[in-house]
Amino acid sequence: MGAYLRRSRLSGAFPGTRTRRLGGYLSRVAPIKRGRGWHNGVVRHRGSWPLAAGIAAGAALDALFGDPRRGHPVAAFGRAAAALEARDYADSRLRGAGHAAACVLAVAAPAALVHRCLRRWPPLEAAAVAAAVWAVTGARSLRHSAERMMASLHGNDLGAARQALPGLCGRDPDQLDAKDIARAVIESVAENTCDAAVAPLLWAAVAGLPGLAAYRAVNTLDAMVGYRSPRYLRFGWAAARLDDIANWVPARMTAALTVGCAPLVPGAGAAAALRVLRRDGARHPSPNAGRCEAAFAGALGVRLGGTNIYGGVAEDRPELGDGRVPEPDDIRRAVRLCRAVTAVAVLISAGGTAGRAARRSAPRWRPTTVGEGRTRRRR
Repeated sequence: MGAYLRRSRLSGAFPGTRTRRLGGYLSRVAPIKRGRGWHNGVVRHRGSWPLAAGIAAGAALDALFGDPRRGHPVAAFGRAAAALEARDYADSRLRGAGHAAACVLAVAAPAALVHRCLRRWPPLEAAAVAAAVWAVTGARSLRHSAERMMASLHGNDLGAARQALPGLCGRDPDQLDAKDIARAVIESVAENTCDAAVAPLLWAAVAGLPGLAAYRAVNTLDAMVGYRSPRYLRFGWAAARLDDIANWVPARMTAALTVGCAPLVPGAGAAAALRVLRRDGARHPSPNAGRCEAAFAGALGVRLGGTNIYGGVAEDRPELGDGRVPEPDDIRRAVRLCRAVTAVAVLISAGGTAGRAARRSAPRWRPTTVGEGRTRRRR
């Protein structure tokens, strides 16, 4: 015992610590913890594999089954937001900002709590992420709606196409002919490739369950109140600006993926897509939709844009692309391009998250020396 005390006074060590020779000097080192994540000075981080697995599984569920037919959580959120709007509507930006904040927090806060609670059970976390991705993404439903309208146009059933168009976009269909409807469908496929596929996957990879819930809430509110009509010009301003912010990076990622995937579609070209994107992408009133639509227009060799009517208000949009007027057959090519972009976005989101998980899970040495001073050399 006396020898131990003499050594402790000499080396600076105390019970519960270990001494180690470093360059001929004895240094006091930190105690070695035996809990989770520690072993002999090595720090191990819990990886993000549940998030990567959940993204891949949720995208697979959407590709196989599409949106749930009953009890869709996004539809339930829309009904709740509409009920809240009926109570707190006012022709005011401040009231609209409060409405948007309340709706987003109502879904983001519970999602954050669930995310935190499930971190201790990775399989349950992966299942929750998969269910959320399945509910939030809508790539299969988007393609199915576009193909159904293409079938109506091919069958010369203009009435059925006009009746189905409001389910895909918000413009008034009553005065549209077949080519106008084809243009509307391609523009909606281009924009919603970002909104329904790329953006949710990207937000899932970056922020997990809270990011998924918050993004879908913002995007749904924009679809409900983000119009320039007399009723929503002020009330929907905050929701529209939030959607612009949330989609700023995903829209540009969608445009880049469109350029990269263009060679996979017959008759499409990457060079034309890049040229039109760089020339016309910023001409659109929306800071995000114009990038997606310009990339699709260049890739498919068609001309998008023109006059659209929303809620009785006409909006003149600049033309994107210098090709021909879209035809019903171009819808099929747009759907194939959407499918290719979605597949690559899944690979990037899940693969990037898995790579981050592998780097975090790799053991790393943690410095264990306490203090920078040196003790006296033992004689």
